[in-house]
Amino acid sequence: MARRSTSSSTGSPTGPRNRTPQPVRVRRRTFGDFVKAFLAFIALLVLVVGVPGALALTVGWPLPSGAPTLDWLRQEITVQTFLNVLTVIVWLAWAQFTACVLVEAKAALSGVGLAGRVPGAGPSQLLARQLVAALLLFGATAASLTPGLSQLGQGLEGNNRGTVAAAQQTPGLFAQQQEQASGTAAALAEQAAQAAQAAAHADPGGASAARDAGTKYYRIQPPEGRHHDSLWEIAQRHLGDGRRYKEIHELNKDRVQPDGSRLSEASLIRPGWIMEMPADARGGELVEMPDAQVSPDVQQQIHDYAKSGDQGQDHAEEGGGTDASQVALPEQQRPGADGGADHGDAHGQGQGQQHEGPAQPGSGSEAGGHAFGLPEALIGAPLLAAGLLGALGRRRRQALWQSALGAVGGRRGMEPPTPTGDAQDAQDALLVGADPEGVRLLDRSLRGLAAGLAAESRALPVVYAAWLSNGDLHLQLAQPAGKPPAPWQLGQDQTFWMLARADAERYEDVDTAAPYPGLVSLGTMDDSRLLLNLEAVPGLVSLSGREADRAAVFASVAAELATNGWSDRMTITLVGFGADLTPLAPNRLRHLDGIEALIETMEAETRQRRGALGAAGHDSVLTGRTGPAQHTRWAPHLVLLAAQPSAEDALRLAELAADAGRLGIGYLVGTETGELPGAAWEMEITTEGRLLAPLLGLELDAQLLPAVQQRAVVELFADADPERDPDGPVNAPPFLVDISEQGRPAVYARLVGPYEIIGLDTPDGERSALLHEALALLLLHREGVHPRVLASALWPRGVTEDVRDALVERLRGWLGSDPDGTARLGTDESGRLTLAKSVVSDLDVLRSLYHEATQGKGVDSRAVRGRLLTDALVLVRGPLLADRPEDRYRWLTHEIIDAQLPLLVADIGLALSAFHLEKDRAEKAIEALDAALRTAPSDERLWHELLRATHATGEPARIRARAADLLARSGARGLPPRTEALLDELLPSWRDGVAAAG
Repeated sequence: MARRSTSSSTGSPTGPRNRTPQPVRVRRRTFGDFVKAFLAFIALLVLVVGVPGALALTVGWPLPSGAPTLDWLRQEITVQTFLNVLTVIVWLAWAQFTACVLVEAKAALSGVGLAGRVPGAGPSQLLARQLVAALLLFGATAASLTPGLSQLGQGLEGNNRGTVAAAQQTPGLFAQQQEQASGTAAALAEQAAQAAQAAAHADPGGASAARDAGTKYYRIQPPEGRHHDSLWEIAQRHLGDGRRYKEIHELNKDRVQPDGSRLSEASLIRPGWIMEMPADARGGELVEMPDAQVSPDVQQQIHDYAKSGDQGQDHAEEGGGTDASQVALPEQQRPGADGGADHGDAHGQGQGQQHEGPAQPGSGSEAGGHAFGLPEALIGAPLLAAGLLGALGRRRRQALWQSALGAVGGRRGMEPPTPTGDAQDAQDALLVGADPEGVRLLDRSLRGLAAGLAAESRALPVVYAAWLSNGDLHLQLAQPAGKPPAPWQLGQDQTFWMLARADAERYEDVDTAAPYPGLVSLGTMDDSRLLLNLEAVPGLVSLSGREADRAAVFASVAAELATNGWSDRMTITLVGFGADLTPLAPNRLRHLDGIEALIETMEAETRQRRGALGAAGHDSVLTGRTGPAQHTRWAPHLVLLAAQPSAEDALRLAELAADAGRLGIGYLVGTETGELPGAAWEMEITTEGRLLAPLLGLELDAQLLPAVQQRAVVELFADADPERDPDGPVNAPPFLVDISEQGRPAVYARLVGPYEIIGLDTPDGERSALLHEALALLLLHREGVHPRVLASALWPRGVTEDVRDALVERLRGWLGSDPDGTARLGTDESGRLTLAKSVVSDLDVLRSLYHEATQGKGVDSRAVRGRLLTDALVLVRGPLLADRPEDRYRWLTHEIIDAQLPLLVADIGLALSAFHLEKDRAEKAIEALDAALRTAPSDERLWHELLRATHATGEPARIRARAADLLARSGARGLPPRTEALLDELLPSWRDGVAAAG
């Protein structure tokens, strides 16, 4: 792959260094090529057909005709015995060579990847490869052969250069498959014949001819080796700047090519296509009509292509043209005139991107003169944000449950610490940008595809990448794989499978392994998001650019892989960076100190996976993920190496990566210079945040996780660590209210149970539901809510700033002001929306009562403690917002209040039970525990205390009844071991009683 020079600091673009001096000369076939092809055909004919024929005629069948006996060991060894042994060896050598020929021919014709090694073949396979390459020199598929004829005489085994070439061999990411090129010649001939017939009816002196005379064209040449022509290289050669490839694209987009296909940004150009060039193009390969140097057929094709441009121009002038902003990647159906194509963002297409941009001076998101924004890197990464937010929620719930094992009334971590500073901004950005619905649809779509293929007894195709575009999911296949299972359909060509959002929404959860867990977001192009399948790349993927820019890409890739929702299990090895990222997913992420440790680890891993695949009878991990898949055996192992390896280490990594595609191992390697031996795909991150891969046709707005946001995200996870500072102070509730008679609030909202507001009139109209929901969100976040977080919660598909600001003003007017004139909805110094202390919820009161009973006045006064705990338990009327509509309050899925509230109620019940048992009031204790169990029925601590309180009544029958009730609730799982042990202690005969009752 061509190397690139990094853009200068001044921003002047520099293109890639060409493979050959300009202009590029396309290699023409010579008489020597014909001779090589003829000799290769004769050699293959002799070796594949002649050898077995000669053996059959001269020696015959060398093996014994009967079953072996002990008498054979006593027979004399004669010359014929030696001849028979040699004949068997020759037969085996012939069979091995024939297998090599078949393997190499299959790889050459498919044009995908390097041919697999035939065990023990060595030089035989190299000879077969060279002969097949020479024979197929004239076919379109010869371009895919690597190593090529230039490697004649090189050894296959133990040759580092050959290994690197093998690692580099791969079709371009968006290249059309080479086997399609074999039909291009026939299509061109047919097109030329049709054009000749139509020429009789054309006007030779019309506008088209005049246009031809002043226009330059370029005809795409067949690829040579790994070199696929690209718009970038054409622009570099003929326009002097590769970045001008967009001009060529604009001139040729949506125009029918000679083979019937069209140019799209998601594909590389194909051999035989014609490109109209800008007027200042220059170079020996250009054709300027009329041109006697090209054949009449080519002249006719260019003439027809020029007319397609005229038609497109006329169509655009009539108002029927396609606006450039509507061009999606890859090609897809355009929205209808009824506007019904506005489906939103199905698969993480940037929910945050549909929201308003950063706050601008003078906008409604400013309050009190404070202009502020959120990290756009997180807002613009919806899949990454959803993964991080989900992982953070799980970590916080884990911390809550672990803290529940502490002492009643004094346990740690009841209230997670409230983030501040950059951590708070990062959390808000995650809430704004996350698209959990897109992640869910992507996961269901991929697993549904795997289940559909398994039902048809078909293997998973190799997928290089996925595009998320305008609600649709497009998979880029390594090679055509036939018709996809319904509801999937073919995309713009045979190498794209497409699933519309409406079809994806009909998928349900299926019990199958995640088929493509190595997909990871790289960035966006126009309105489409690209996910690269790292484990499918047959070689190394290199990333060049400044160290800080590379680190931002590596951190983004690592964080998304560690927390994404479309994979089961995986191992992600970080080398040269990311030691602080491991808290994001300790079960997935691991950090190694150096490249030597990495190579040692991956050599062992590669051997183990090869052996496991062979033992299981699978060709690759993909065939092991369909049917009765073993989720753990075929999990991917992805290596992210930020430090540039030495040339020797790069060669060793290339050897390991040559077979990585089928083993489920992927490598992303950083390089300072852009020169990495063995790199299959090369990318560059610029200082402007652009991710470039010119030879793959990519120029993306990169998805990044800069150092500041990385530290903020890690801080969020560190604060939620269950093991963090176990001896630290108890976290107080974020908002304590005055629970005395003088502290009666002006506005009181009941959230624990059915939603009810006291002190305000019910708003009229459809906005009432929005105002209630906004107030609930603010009540659950007394620390303040960013306006963009509020907007993303109320309008998950996005909303404009004026609509959001209008709602905030209505909410402010509804809540009114305190007697001193202060608005009950204000803003803090950071610009976040906050509620006045006169606006209170029952959840605030519940937390304050428990805190005061266990850490305030109730500590020194038993009577006060009992009264406060009793008042708190009376407030519990059911689950949080019990009557909320199903289509609203979806932001609660990001909260941990659903875990906090049952634990808080259980703690209150346990504390009140202990209060009563101190005075031997067992019935009162049982009454308190039963009340708490209505809100926290799965809390094992409540059941244990209930058994102890029941035992205190001295009635064994009641304990047996409780045990039977517990057993019925536990179902097939049975009672937890600690509960059984407690019953054995309190009532040793309980098992017999339960069995008799059953």
